[in-house]
Amino acid sequence: MRQLLEEAQLLENRRQFFGRSSTGIGLAALATLLNQDASPAQAPATQFGGLDGIPHFAPRAKRVIYLLQSGAPSQIDLYDYKPSLEKLDGSELPDEVRGQQRLTGMTAGQNKFPLVKSPFRFQQHGESGTWISDLLPHTAKVVDDICLVKSMHTQAINHDPAITFFQSGHQQPGRPSIGSWLSYGLGSETEDLPAFTVLLSKNTFSQAQPIYSRLWGSGFLPSSHQGVKFRNQGDPVLYLTDPAGDSPSNRRKLLNSLSRLNSLRRQQVGDPEIQTRIAQYEMAHRMQMSVPELANTSDEPESTFELYGDDARIPGTHAANCLMARRLAQRGVRFIQLFHRGWDHHSSLATHIPKLARETDQGSAALVQDLKRLGMLEDTLVIWGGEFGRTVYAQGNPANFGRDHHPRCFSIWMAGGGIKPGISHGKTDEFCYNIDEDPVHVHDFHATILACLGIDHEQLTYRFQGRDYRLTDVHGTVVKKILA
Repeated sequence: MRQLLEEAQLLENRRQFFGRSSTGIGLAALATLLNQDASPAQAPATQFGGLDGIPHFAPRAKRVIYLLQSGAPSQIDLYDYKPSLEKLDGSELPDEVRGQQRLTGMTAGQNKFPLVKSPFRFQQHGESGTWISDLLPHTAKVVDDICLVKSMHTQAINHDPAITFFQSGHQQPGRPSIGSWLSYGLGSETEDLPAFTVLLSKNTFSQAQPIYSRLWGSGFLPSSHQGVKFRNQGDPVLYLTDPAGDSPSNRRKLLNSLSRLNSLRRQQVGDPEIQTRIAQYEMAHRMQMSVPELANTSDEPESTFELYGDDARIPGTHAANCLMARRLAQRGVRFIQLFHRGWDHHSSLATHIPKLARETDQGSAALVQDLKRLGMLEDTLVIWGGEFGRTVYAQGNPANFGRDHHPRCFSIWMAGGGIKPGISHGKTDEFCYNIDEDPVHVHDFHATILACLGIDHEQLTYRFQGRDYRLTDVHGTVVKKILA
């Protein structure tokens, strides 16, 4: 390695030397003329990375835990109780209600659109009296801590563009994910773990939609802001363990030499991604110490596993990932995202959805309870939801019905981090087909998340190909009614 460094330095020619020197002299002269310091701004001691001047105002949340339910859970069978469907069950969806809505290829050929009531009982819970399906007994216990948004809507009608829209504010791939935007703008509260981490549940549904790594990609932002996926088998992150026979001191020497080589190359070509590479090598080295301690849950009391359930002892389950999310939050990770697949029920919904509810209900509710117990819920924003909703009419045979994609209205919930607890926001019509009150678009959802973190969504931008981009594009309004 030393020989490589010496060769790289000897290969430098006079033109390269003076080219770099003139750049440095020019910057120094410009700084003098402007009476400014040419050195980079220093981040606060408790913040690593991020932009100067952000947050724009006092934040209510320091971090986000986003429990994304891939496949689109049925709001009709979980959160949006419609007693009117008891009488309307089996009748045809009125044409004036459906209007000119675009249908998917799976139901566009149906001759009839019979309404189907939920086969599951709903009950009121908590002091708020929120109606919750019996499929979610644990969520029912935390209704006074959550805000149930019943009026979400989106443009996308198919899974991939819809989930991409929620992740990046755009239906087409290529833009930074929300976690990357927050890593870029706010940085992290720790230098020992990435600012943005991702946890995937083991899939249990044969027809689940695929999850792509680009969903936590950094797009045109520096690649250091992309999400880091934690595995549920073996080492949580690949190559945490040094090769046999290697020593920490040798690894440190190797990293120092690599850093010098990369620095020389960056001086020669000016590629900012080389600096990202240097930083990621150092992050990986620190994670060799931080991640094993993070992943070792033997220090958790028995009461923790009683709260999260037996699944919390099984790596890769939703409950285990919820517990890991809490541990990541405790260690200063800015944005923690969980993906749980399997909610795409185009047939046999009455058979499939109880299984998915059992897989996710206890861990999700336990996370809210655990954060509240630790005094962390007040500055941790927790989000639960999918990419769109489900139709009130049956897809296929009503005797073995499923529900098709429905972007016009669906439900999510949010808790903590500046969100008003114990309320329901928005209202849908008696058919759970259109929004009657307080619609919340995906761009509004993103603007509200950023507001909770002290960010003006119109001011967090990145110039790319001559345009200033932002997460909310040119849209978005903060939903002030749900802010505490």
